Amino acid sequence: MNLLKRLLSRGLPPSPEQRARDLIKAIDAGGIPLNPAVVNDIARKLGLDVLTTAPMDETIERIRVANGVAKKAAGGVAGGGVPGVD
Repeated sequence: MNLLKRLLSRGLPPSPEQRARDLIKAIDAGGIPLNPAVVNDIARKLGLDVLTTAPMDETIERIRVANGVAKKAAGGVAGGGVPGVD
């Protein structure tokens, strides 16, 4: 009976949208995705066509756009973080 309770308490796996939000949140916090296949899988499950040869940075940007997650500005300053430059 304990095994059954443990199996049922795990819940459903996260949706592709939640996985995308988690990925972007981790990257924005300073993390680096180590497995391009995972990034590509998230993108494909969001409905994006992704080549296996596509640069991971481009795929991550496409995931941001598809999931509606804006990229945080470096330092929060317009002009790429250089004061006085627009």
